[in-house]
Amino acid sequence: QMQLTESGGRLVQTGGSLRLSCAANGRPFRAYGAAWFRQAPGKEREFVATISTDGLRTDLGDSVKGRFTISRDNVRNTVSLQMNRLTPEDTAVYYCAATGQGRGTAYSYEYDYWGQGTQVTVSS
Repeated sequence: QMQLTESGGRLVQTGGSLRLSCAANGRPFRAYGAAWFRQAPGKEREFVATISTDGLRTDLGDSVKGRFTISRDNVRNTVSLQMNRLTPEDTAVYYCAATGQGRGTAYSYEYDYWGQGTQVTVSS
């Protein structure tokens, strides 16, 4: 089993920045692709960003391209999401996930492990 714990979510103003972090333990994190998803009230879970095992391949959802960046540290077993130029439409619970698909993937059903989520609220 792998445990994923997100942190960093809070209330921020429109145009602000926030950095989310996810700590992994229980399995060798470097062997797993990782991603961030988000879910706003009344909406389906949405792909945000994914990163390969070695951190060389990343992919971002269309709504966050140019504003968000995903990165990972396989020594500290963490994956981070840097979010810039936030808007109220970014308000959601943000989830970290890990997959045996080493290249990373945008499809939530391919993820084996999930964190509990961290709330991000962007005020207008």
